Amino acid sequence: MEFKDYYQILGVQPDADDKAIKTAYRKLARKYHPDMNPDEGAEEKFKEVAEAYEALKDAGRRAEYDELRRYGGRAGGGFEPPPGWQSSAGFGGAGGQHFEGDFSDFFNSIFGGPGGDGHHSRSGRRGQDAEIEMPIFLEETVSETSKLVEYRIPVIENGQMKEVKKSLKVKIPPGVQDGERIRLKGQGGSGMGEGPSGDLYLHIRLVPHPLFDVEGHNLVLTVPLAPWEAALGTKITVPTLTGKINLTIAPNSQAGQRLRIKGKGLSTKTGRGDLFALLKVVMPPSTNSKTTALWQSLSEEADFDPRAQWSN
Repeated sequence: MEFKDYYQILGVQPDADDKAIKTAYRKLARKYHPDMNPDEGAEEKFKEVAEAYEALKDAGRRAEYDELRRYGGRAGGGFEPPPGWQSSAGFGGAGGQHFEGDFSDFFNSIFGGPGGDGHHSRSGRRGQDAEIEMPIFLEETVSETSKLVEYRIPVIENGQMKEVKKSLKVKIPPGVQDGERIRLKGQGGSGMGEGPSGDLYLHIRLVPHPLFDVEGHNLVLTVPLAPWEAALGTKITVPTLTGKINLTIAPNSQAGQRLRIKGKGLSTKTGRGDLFALLKVVMPPSTNSKTTALWQSLSEEADFDPRAQWSN
């Protein structure tokens, strides 16, 4: 099989840190998400990016991949894991965390892969489970959303096994989280004889948002402020997942300060998380002689040394 260079897929260097890998994934996932990009091949590219991130985001899996990457680099055009190779993480991942997805044979050859559980009844064999990845936008997690799911499952007709395409309209419950697994009983492959059908498992993948970072059920929004807005205070309009709201910035606000906006985060079983506005002071991109003179005057009048504590 062909060796996959996950670093190249994400466009990062092999020594990239976790933040760089996450940033690259967020950017590419947004770019190639099928709901955002109708171009042919975008969906496959999205799956490839998700697979690369799944392999590199966990330190244990990344270490195993790096070891095999050195082997794969010498393997020429084809690749097979070394004889006797077996991932210490298994398909459950490091620490036993289970993950599923429509991943390639290459990925499954390293970390293992899902399949039929092989359960038998007295009069037949249980059908194979199906597992697919379902991208969800953050906006879709705060209200009940129905999404069309299309997948292929094995069925038996006239004693012959073949794959058929199946479509379902699935209601996504509010509050779903990234990595959550939703089971749809009996929607997998058909059983043999009188054996029951397998199940369909939806692996929830939250699509990275261009504005909001996720911290559990809370959201963080970076709010840029001009220096005079932070100094004098102001009222601004900020976005949330359910519309825009007004936010008051107090005078003498500090960069890095968090303002809590209650109930504007992600849904939980008991309500909603919070939205935190993270203040960031941004300098103008350029100045002229007049503004430079004003800054100079301010520096003389303010009598402020931000590094005064260094002399203590």
